Amino acid sequence: MGEPVLEKPEPDTRSRNARRAARKEGELDSTAFLKLADKFIDLANRENAQVKATQLHMAFLYAAARYNAYVAKSVGNVEDHEKFVQHMVKQYQEMLRQHLADESLDPPE
Repeated sequence: MGEPVLEKPEPDTRSRNARRAARKEGELDSTAFLKLADKFIDLANRENAQVKATQLHMAFLYAAARYNAYVAKSVGNVEDHEKFVQHMVKQYQEMLRQHLADESLDPPE
């Protein structure tokens, strides 16, 4: 997996029609990417009304690992599982570091 570590997507400056056309071609533009991520966060926030955040985040991590394994084996036909694992770990570490540095996530004072 020689793919670069995913950076936070920059806002897509193309017109809505251009983004729609790109999605029809299989491209997930940054606007759609962030909206999709927000749907998962919204689900977590709703579930947090009944499930402790400390348990909820582990369920999300488990689900992400399970789904990524499915994609690797069934969609991506990844042969070198360890190389894929290392790539995904690197992706997650960088994303987590970026979000931990995001002051907008700090609790209100």
